Amino acid sequence: MAEVKLDEMNHMQFDVLREIGNIGAGNATTALSQMLSAKIDMKVPKIDLLEFKELGELIGGAENIVVGILLTLQDDIEGMMMFLVEKKAAKSMVKLLMGGFGSGDDEEFSEMELSAMQEIGNIIAGAYLSSLSALTNMKITSSVPYMAIDMAGAILSVPAIEFGKISDKALLIETEFGDVGNEVNGYFILIPTLESYGQILTSLGL
Repeated sequence: MAEVKLDEMNHMQFDVLREIGNIGAGNATTALSQMLSAKIDMKVPKIDLLEFKELGELIGGAENIVVGILLTLQDDIEGMMMFLVEKKAAKSMVKLLMGGFGSGDDEEFSEMELSAMQEIGNIIAGAYLSSLSALTNMKITSSVPYMAIDMAGAILSVPAIEFGKISDKALLIETEFGDVGNEVNGYFILIPTLESYGQILTSLGL
């Protein structure tokens, strides 16, 4: 199995992780487009391997209110995956799903909106993980997704505490999707254990 040191990852290994990010985010966007019955274009994602403490700043600052979907991963790949989207963007997605109905951007989410957002998160995360599984030919099972609405710093502290001992870096995939004038920034954060990084790269011949 490939031994992975995140601080010494070579270009080829990083390119493979970048490609996995591209395909996973593309798959998730397609699933979202079908779910919302709307044409959704996706810009080429920005992908980076970052320390946990750097993630908050990229998502609008540690105090920015975001909606986060968190899953833990088991079987051939262990770790955690998150999908984060700013509250205002989450409201736009929910309104699309609910045919234009919904509360104002500054208001709290209603029960129906929370349910819709949970379903959006389930679809996005499921599509991302199924493409990762198909690419690597590895079995990945995930926990029931947990949704949180909180400051980015608070949500990101969960994997930092959980996985900080194993790895202090996460693969951040930032993508912009939507149609003109209604673009939404979404952030996929993949935090496999170091052993799982090695298994992913080995499965792809590296």
